[in-house]
Amino acid sequence: MSALLSVSDAHVAYGKVEAVRGVSLEVLDDEIVTIIGANGAGKTTLLNAIMGILPLRGAAAFADQDITRLEIEDRVAAGLSLVPEHRELFSTMSVEDNLQLGAFRVAKAVAARSFERVYTLFPRLKERRKQLAGTLSGGEQQMLAMGRALMGAPKLLMLDEPSLGLAPIIVADIFRTVGELREAGVSVLLVEQNAQAALKIADRAYVMELGEFILDGPAADIAGNARVVASYLGFQHD
Repeated sequence: MSALLSVSDAHVAYGKVEAVRGVSLEVLDDEIVTIIGANGAGKTTLLNAIMGILPLRGAAAFADQDITRLEIEDRVAAGLSLVPEHRELFSTMSVEDNLQLGAFRVAKAVAARSFERVYTLFPRLKERRKQLAGTLSGGEQQMLAMGRALMGAPKLLMLDEPSLGLAPIIVADIFRTVGELREAGVSVLLVEQNAQAALKIADRAYVMELGEFILDGPAADIAGNARVVASYLGFQHD
């Protein structure tokens, strides 16, 4: 089976400082893949490079298309979408207007179906559709950021730290929605410091340290790895 997303020998640098060094990964259709690691490991940098926000040295292909040098808007049009760590909503615009911005590259009929889908996934957004985004709770803002990304009907959704700063009950809702997206045919690449939650929902996982992948494999195997348990899962491994 060919990969939906394939990244090979990726290097990403800030000036002379190389933040990502020679990593390769794949995401298949209908798959959740997670990248776990400590803050500063290079996870966000890698997602930004895949999205085209940062230059990537190496190769990246998406849906059988070389996207290594593709413009961001063309990656979005191809079906790739990113929910950034800090959400980057337009706080003085309504929920509905923020969602509408996510549909700027799709036909009206697609946008209408996307609204219905987002409001089904996140009924709270429908209740607050006329409310200003800046007045939402943190959990609601995360839902809105995910909803906006889904408005473009992506094939692959990249999530950067979706649980950051949220209460455990809201985190559970977010991760449950991620599972529902996979069931609906949207693949997910998840960057997450909450390794325990990420590994429970993922099919496969990569462990990143200092800009490199040190482990990869089925999420269940990674969750049972003694090094991962000691470093990221917060309890002792027997």
